[in-house]
Amino acid sequence: MAYQRQSSQLPTVLMVGGGQLARMTHQAAIALGQSLRVLAASPEESAALVCRDVVLGRHDELEALRKAADGATVLTFDHEHVPPGHLVTLIGEGVNVQPPPSALIHAQDKLVMRQRLASIGAPVPPFAAVDSVADVTAFGAEHGFPVVIKATRGGYDGKGVWIAETAEEAGKVVSDQLAAGVSLLVEEKVDMRRELSAMVAHSPFGQGATWPVVETVQRNGVCAVVIAPAPELPTARASEAQQLALRIAEELGVTGCLAVELFETRDGRILVNELAMRPHNSGHWTMDGARTSQFEQHLRAVLDYPLGDTSPTAPVTVMANVLGAAAPPAISMDERVHHLCARMPDAKVHLYGKGERAGRKLGHVNVLGAPGGSPDDTEYVETVRNRAELAAHWLSHGVWHDGWNSHTAIFEEQ
Repeated sequence: MAYQRQSSQLPTVLMVGGGQLARMTHQAAIALGQSLRVLAASPEESAALVCRDVVLGRHDELEALRKAADGATVLTFDHEHVPPGHLVTLIGEGVNVQPPPSALIHAQDKLVMRQRLASIGAPVPPFAAVDSVADVTAFGAEHGFPVVIKATRGGYDGKGVWIAETAEEAGKVVSDQLAAGVSLLVEEKVDMRRELSAMVAHSPFGQGATWPVVETVQRNGVCAVVIAPAPELPTARASEAQQLALRIAEELGVTGCLAVELFETRDGRILVNELAMRPHNSGHWTMDGARTSQFEQHLRAVLDYPLGDTSPTAPVTVMANVLGAAAPPAISMDERVHHLCARMPDAKVHLYGKGERAGRKLGHVNVLGAPGGSPDDTEYVETVRNRAELAAHWLSHGVWHDGWNSHTAIFEEQ
């Protein structure tokens, strides 16, 4: 007798993009009984390797988007790079797009985002559009150097960002980039103490939910470590950041997850740096450190389900990214995972199924602090952070940087 698949009558969510965010959203969809369909450019992309329902095509091709959206309950995103015009067309054809392009444009275009946030009174650094070298020279004369020059579209993980120490450096960057057809803005270089991220979720019904504000540590323009909650962050400032993120979600009409990346200045202010309207690297800790992960919450939100409990499951959770080493280690990733599980059975490993190359995000590790600790206890936080970074470095390089010998389980004398 032939097997006939029966419909579950549960939603199908289309996620545009087949990267690691879609892969981890697929995990959350399974638990909720939903089906996640991904539009992937290649069958080798992270999500395409594990999802059953994969449509191959480019995110900037309308016909590929149409094909993938056929029969889907809602269309959402693994990245922000889908042309807004295509999304408007799909909405006109009856596709449910969440977040809508009227919101998503603020994560696609940094100048539009800066202008809109300024108009609603959200705190942002001084900025200006750049159409000529004269624009950046005038801005520097008013606000001082160094300045930060940014591509308004397409930059991520430190790409599309230049710090110019002098008017001459700024002029060179602007001349080169404008000649290459890159749209630019300039903003004041913030005297910051650290970077924070306020992750929230917002549903079409209008329900909002927040996770604790986290500290993000960047290396070479890439997020390396996230500490949740941010250590020694005054309660009033954390609440200010959460309320700001919820207000931005409401004002901009965001649905799903919204990451509001923030600067905490040395004089105690918070300023908005960037927005992401999807699950975000700064929220990966929630997979193990919160009752509802950002991936489950994003699905709940775009489907307009009631949102989940965001309470932390540990006093502190630290996420450390596993970044590709300059050269792949001789020891296989499988062996590396084996040894990590033996040494740190409590470490939660999340790998993305990617080939190894220098600097590439291969996965992340979450380490939860023991009960009874506090994010205001420096020694406690450092202990958790050191363990997470030790685990991530081992998975990246196949070397224990504290001298541990994986086979004899003793410290070697250096």
